[in-house]
Amino acid sequence: MTDPHETIRWGHDALELEVALDEHGPPRLVRIGAPGEKTTAPRPAAPLPLVEVTTAGLGRYWSGRHLVNTVLGSRLRHRSHHATRDGDWHVLTVELHEPETGLTAEAVYRSPDGLPVLRSEVLLRNEGDRTLHLESVGSLVAGCLTGGDPVTLDGAELLWAENEWFAECRWQRRPLRMSSPERGRRFHITAGRTTRVVAGQGVWSSCGRLPMGGLTERGSGRTWLWQIEHNGGGWRWECGVRDDTAYAALYGPNDADHGWRHPLEPGDGFRTVPVALALAAEGGPDGAFAALTRYRRATRRPHPDHHRLPVIFNDYMNCLMGDPTTAELLPLVDAAAEAGAEYFVIDAGWYDDGDNWWSSVGAWEPSASRFPGPNGIHEVLDRIRERGMVPGLWLEPEAVGVDSPVAASLPEEAFFRRDGRQVEEGGGRYHLDLRHPAARAHLDGVVDRLVGEWGIGYLKLDHNTDPGSGTSSHPAEAPAAGLLGHNRAQLDWLDGILDRYPGLVLENCASGGMRMDHALLSRLQLQSTSDQQDLLRYAPIAAAAPTAVTPEQGAVWAYPLPGDSLDEVAFTMVNALLGRIHLSGRLTELTPQARDLVHEAVAVHKAIRADLREALPAWPLGLPGWEDPWISLALHTPDTTYVTAWRRPGGEAARNLALPHLAGAVVRVEVLYPASGRVGTVWHPDSAELALTLPGAPSAVLLRLTRTSSEGS
Repeated sequence: MTDPHETIRWGHDALELEVALDEHGPPRLVRIGAPGEKTTAPRPAAPLPLVEVTTAGLGRYWSGRHLVNTVLGSRLRHRSHHATRDGDWHVLTVELHEPETGLTAEAVYRSPDGLPVLRSEVLLRNEGDRTLHLESVGSLVAGCLTGGDPVTLDGAELLWAENEWFAECRWQRRPLRMSSPERGRRFHITAGRTTRVVAGQGVWSSCGRLPMGGLTERGSGRTWLWQIEHNGGGWRWECGVRDDTAYAALYGPNDADHGWRHPLEPGDGFRTVPVALALAAEGGPDGAFAALTRYRRATRRPHPDHHRLPVIFNDYMNCLMGDPTTAELLPLVDAAAEAGAEYFVIDAGWYDDGDNWWSSVGAWEPSASRFPGPNGIHEVLDRIRERGMVPGLWLEPEAVGVDSPVAASLPEEAFFRRDGRQVEEGGGRYHLDLRHPAARAHLDGVVDRLVGEWGIGYLKLDHNTDPGSGTSSHPAEAPAAGLLGHNRAQLDWLDGILDRYPGLVLENCASGGMRMDHALLSRLQLQSTSDQQDLLRYAPIAAAAPTAVTPEQGAVWAYPLPGDSLDEVAFTMVNALLGRIHLSGRLTELTPQARDLVHEAVAVHKAIRADLREALPAWPLGLPGWEDPWISLALHTPDTTYVTAWRRPGGEAARNLALPHLAGAVVRVEVLYPASGRVGTVWHPDSAELALTLPGAPSAVLLRLTRTSSEGS
């Protein structure tokens, strides 16, 4: 047992955390920052406890939209704490106890050495003799973001990302005071009833909003970014003001937003979903996204795909669009190989015999009518291998059509159910509950056949329906609690696949980017960033994708159409050059000049991809707006910076791109793609700006800036 009056100081050379202990009150997180930085001292009564919990019988002291200021949170007292090392990770565990209910909470903080990122989760145990009916548990409560400084608070701005089908990763920025206004200084009120709340719902983790957010300070550039590492829509974050400091509280599913309830029986435990909080002491959002990118790389499952970054051709977008046949595929296989593709993926439709495949999927057997030869689909798979590529297939594993034989062969308990009935969604779809052994055995059998027997090396895992609030395996289970169980079983299933087939590449897709979360991306190798078919609309999605996924995992469609101008062909290829190329389109119908542009882009990407897997993102024009005429993304290593710039119709011919990490440096500027592009560049080392001219619109370019020296050296 430790002295209950001390302050816990813990961290490493990139991040320091302070927890104030109080003999008569709950422990509180009073500072997170860089070691040695000068910050305003926290108020004597820092506002929020370390852990916030509500139950059916114990709610909040102060009602409102928030889930903080809880009765149980205020009653939890410090019991012990200890700091350990786990390889490159620093770990702090603070154990709390509430004697009346017997609730014990462990706040577990982890931070990788050298990174200003904190990972947090909470473990609850019921040491009492009565069931506690949980309704919300915060994974992280940080009540100290602006440190009690009213000037900093008034200059703080919230960040969040709208995320819609065909319109992913649209970051927004608004003053914190718009959602947490100052209510008058003459009669000071420290806690309002409003707070900014962003929440997800259903099976898709990022449908509507990314499971991310942030707070940035206009003057200093100090920025916090957070992500909720959960693969379902049961998540929430809130950010507001308590006792004149900004706070953020991050949650998995809860009762207020999702109808989640969990009976914590005596002797049982519950673990929250993990979350992460990244800090940039200066540099604004770019610095925080760079830290989060490094953290994502440090926390994902190792896989050879992250190092090789192979080029993928997929037959769907602006190409076969779910209508593959042997006759259509064979010429595309040859054209993809000639373009330099290393994987060839047959997308949706390969199982479809034309009898309403939407309601008949689930067995995942190849269509005889689409592949009529004696070898069926294997004729195409063999051609892919003959041309030096790895074959891949599209799969929607959790979906079973109501007319599929699988729907009748599996027990009802293997599917999502509510009120004792199977949940049907999307006009004829059931959803597998991967907690059930029969559901998992069925999918394991499908994967073992496709990968183990057929030799498929790539699976595109899609999901296109949302069956609502969740599932109940028994009458007393809240559907949201069943959904959380399924979400965790899904992660376990994916781990099992990669344990059996460590070289298999798995792509994460759900109607484009509707499942863009780190829980899945820490396991799966690629993320489909969008289903957007318009090359001009794809530019802001491609530019913003590194906010949600590491560049080497962000798959971007490059799909030239036969009727596109050469500038448009170059534009769609530039979209993908600083991510992962998902080549598509009817390459066989392109003009020779257009085909040469495609081949040139693939060759350029292969020449630079070794840098992309280590590079950090920045946005020379700020995070892209959906209607911005000019958009830019930079990826930089210590010596090299790659810049993509897009000019859409309506923009002026020239813009200055800010690259502050190159301030004072003498650099060489090269146009990498398109080699024949009409581009003007002038580098200004004093202002760290690149003056860029693109005479036409639409047009796009990929540049390389190489640091040669610094002025005065």
